[in-house]
Amino acid sequence: MVRKLAQKIKLFSSPRKEFYLFLKNLIGFYPGNLRIYDIAFIHRSASITDSQGNLVNNERLEYLGDAILGAVIADFLYNRFPQEDEGFLTKMRSKLVNRDFLTKLTFEMGLNIFIDSNTKSMLDKSHIYGDVLEALIGAIYLDKDYISAKFFITKRILSKYVNLNEIEQVDKNFKSQLIEWSQKNKREVKFETIEEPAENNKKPSFVSIVEVDGKEVGKGFGSTKKEAQQNAARETLKTLEENNTPLY
Repeated sequence: MVRKLAQKIKLFSSPRKEFYLFLKNLIGFYPGNLRIYDIAFIHRSASITDSQGNLVNNERLEYLGDAILGAVIADFLYNRFPQEDEGFLTKMRSKLVNRDFLTKLTFEMGLNIFIDSNTKSMLDKSHIYGDVLEALIGAIYLDKDYISAKFFITKRILSKYVNLNEIEQVDKNFKSQLIEWSQKNKREVKFETIEEPAENNKKPSFVSIVEVDGKEVGKGFGSTKKEAQQNAARETLKTLEENNTPLY
């Protein structure tokens, strides 16, 4: 009781009171270590340094939150769909931790308003919002515990913002869709993916090119090989649909 009262006093006396009250309403309990929640919303492009001159950003929290999110989602789906096999569970988990889906959730939850960033990179912009959601999960875990992080994911995200029946019907695996199309239409599809060297301590990026019957049809970028291929496959499917024929 005394600890909770102290947390309330600290929260309401802070110049960032609006942000902390937003968090309290979102996560369902009072944040304790306020600083760690501040860090969760700082993108590396913001160039914020601490008193020792060290860069401060949410990358480590994002790494932690990503692992926790994957574990909680896997556990949730395992119990939610007791009759389904491993393949179905894997596909559903991929849809729920998909970067585009996490970005969509970030906007629906209002997290985007409080992000501190200064990036001009399109690749960074495509990740920044989903990364913040994962970093917030990491912050909750460190501030409270795994149970609190699990509560936030299952009760404050999945129950409020996610329609599992709708997601079950949506196939976000663009590469699988493209391969299935090629097999059905007897067309040759080839992915060529290369890693671009990292510069200025940034993460390496990947570019993937899709060739259909020897002709380049789509190109995609990503921070991982898998993401680059998914983006390239999506672009290829879009091109094929726009032209009504496999090649143009």
